Amino acid sequence: MFGFKFVKTQPTTYLMAFRDGKVVRQGAGLSIAYFAPTTTLVAVPVGSRNDPFIFEKTTADFQAVTVQGHVSYRIADPEKTASLLNFSLKRDGATYESKDPEKLSERIVAAVQILVQQSIQAVPLTEAILGQAKLADGVLIGLRRNPEMGALGVEVLGVAILAVKPTPETSRALEAKAREAILRDADDAVYARRNAAVENERSIKQSELDTEIAVEQKKRTIRETQMEAEAAVRRKKNELRQADMDADVQVEERRKSFVEINAHNIRTIAEAEAHRVASVVEALKSADPRIVQALAASGMKPGQLIAQAFTGLAEKAERIGQLNLSPDLLQSLLTEKSAAVEVARAKS
Repeated sequence: MFGFKFVKTQPTTYLMAFRDGKVVRQGAGLSIAYFAPTTTLVAVPVGSRNDPFIFEKTTADFQAVTVQGHVSYRIADPEKTASLLNFSLKRDGATYESKDPEKLSERIVAAVQILVQQSIQAVPLTEAILGQAKLADGVLIGLRRNPEMGALGVEVLGVAILAVKPTPETSRALEAKAREAILRDADDAVYARRNAAVENERSIKQSELDTEIAVEQKKRTIRETQMEAEAAVRRKKNELRQADMDADVQVEERRKSFVEINAHNIRTIAEAEAHRVASVVEALKSADPRIVQALAASGMKPGQLIAQAFTGLAEKAERIGQLNLSPDLLQSLLTEKSAAVEVARAKS
């Protein structure tokens, strides 16, 4: 009452009280009582704000795109901001007298739009779509270097580009192009897989063929080794057989030589014996038979002499009338005959 009022601000509001063109109190989150007719209150929000934006721009290859995002900022120097924009409160202490607080956001978004346009116009469509992070970094750096932001006392906290979208027709064309590329890659993958399968099959067949060739070569080597061994055995048998034949020939030759020598010796002995007999016969031709008989009987054993006497008796049997033989004579003859037989058996 009587024009005195009380105002309480939040910690994110910087309050300045002007009287007679001078600041009498200022600070964030102040609570003051003031005389309304002579005091002007200026409330500058110093908390961070997040303003969205959406622009339609044209790329370097004349393709329309829609850029959507948001910018975060705060008023770092409220005195500068208040000196350029009207943040004065009405007498109710709650609403602003002008629309300058809203214009601050419009100025920042306008600066963002200029930077986005410069970046989008410098790149083709595909690079603009894929380079959202690069675009956001470029806009952020551009805002922080913008002298207007410093003059307004604004600190840019960050810029985020949420989407860069082409027109529906262009999007379908890009999708078709990407789809065709994907299908082409799929076809290439199928071809590569089939080619790999064919190559693997060829490698397997080649390996099997090499294995069969190696097996056949091993079998042939084994057969050749067996044939060589059999040939060596046959040669050895032939050599042994030839050696046996040579030995037989040598034995036969030695036997033939022995037979020839034996025959020659027998013939020589026979000739010598014949010569001796012929000489004896020749000598006995003129001798008296009784002398010869007496010579033959010399040295004979009694049995032989008795046998010769019996022979003479037999020759003149017609003249003998009666012959008596005693048992003692026969017994002696038999005893001598048995002794002679035993001696012969012992010698044999």
